[in-house]
Amino acid sequence: MKNMDNYGIFIIMDSTHFHRILSFDLPRSQSAFIWGPRKCGKTTFLQQKYPQSIRYDFLMTDLRFEMLKAPSLLRQELCAIEDTQRLLSPVVLDEVQYVPQLLDEVQWLIDNKGISFILCGSSARKLKRGHANMLGGRAWRFQLHPLCWQEVPSIDLRKALNCGLLPAHYRMDDAARSLKAYVADYLKEEILEEGLTRNIAAFSRFTDVLGFCTGELVNYNNIARDTGVDNKTVKQYFQIVLDTLLGTLLPPFAKRNKRAILTATPKFYLFDVGVAGYLAKRTVNALEGSEFGRAFEHFIFMELLAWRSYREINVDFSYWRTSTGLEVDFIIGDAQAAIEVKGSSNISGKEMKGLRAFIDEHQPKQAIVVCNEQRIRRVGEVVIYPWRDFLDALWGGKLFG
Repeated sequence: MKNMDNYGIFIIMDSTHFHRILSFDLPRSQSAFIWGPRKCGKTTFLQQKYPQSIRYDFLMTDLRFEMLKAPSLLRQELCAIEDTQRLLSPVVLDEVQYVPQLLDEVQWLIDNKGISFILCGSSARKLKRGHANMLGGRAWRFQLHPLCWQEVPSIDLRKALNCGLLPAHYRMDDAARSLKAYVADYLKEEILEEGLTRNIAAFSRFTDVLGFCTGELVNYNNIARDTGVDNKTVKQYFQIVLDTLLGTLLPPFAKRNKRAILTATPKFYLFDVGVAGYLAKRTVNALEGSEFGRAFEHFIFMELLAWRSYREINVDFSYWRTSTGLEVDFIIGDAQAAIEVKGSSNISGKEMKGLRAFIDEHQPKQAIVVCNEQRIRRVGEVVIYPWRDFLDALWGGKLFG
């Protein structure tokens, strides 16, 4: 089956490809960074978007070492190409973080030759720490996330929670071996190779506990004890995870009224529900129970992050918790909406207690429960959404207007 994207390029849609919804229209001479965790599909996405582009893949070690030794080769090669051919599509530099020296050449080519670039990678951390040229506003910034609701027709929720939504993993009936390899080869070994940490044993123990941390308050003392390093090192490890787009910290809602907030500590979420499940040794066998509930909350948060990124919505996310244990999972903006995620297929008044307390204090414009019920219903100020209806409304622009 064929499908046409926003640029008029025909893409072959089959069982091995997903039509990604990241959309941008680069004016001539405008460049862009595209970041995203390894295996989220950046290379495939760019091959589909720009099949005619000149492409440099710096995972190829011979090319990488050649450019590291002589960065001017990039300028010499691109200047040797006829202008009409060179400017037809942006030049793609894949895994650009491996060759930070090239960014000075990239800036010169942008300024003097009007060439546009797409600079793609899994982390800007190495570039920034090495004081690489980040192009001073010459490149827009985009992020590619794991697969989301609009990219997977008829999504199998249990499969998504167990296998995750990295494209290669979701295609598999049993992604356990691939998840194991991903954790071993990327989360641990490659981070060491990039020089982001020198203590691979401690960092390996740290990654092992990340699955259990997902959806929880970050307790640096407990993690330091489990990892065998001090608090300062644990905080550095979390920063590595954030900089490499492998996780997100969700801050507490800052506005305080009647009830005292329990803590200023953020909650942590890994970038992919399948990777988190593998690290936590979790298998969701049915769409019910506590294990499903934890994974389901994570899944909904990943959808919110992708929605905000792809729709370019300028809004903050937070959570709300009081000293008495009342909690709301996600707050959109300054109480624009309050969202509670429940794995239940029959929402009771008890499950809306935290949401009602938040309504009482902050009067959000919308109060929502996302759950496993079958039909939408309203109970007072609260709208109860089956998760599919919620995601349809979210991506359809019917919420948070």
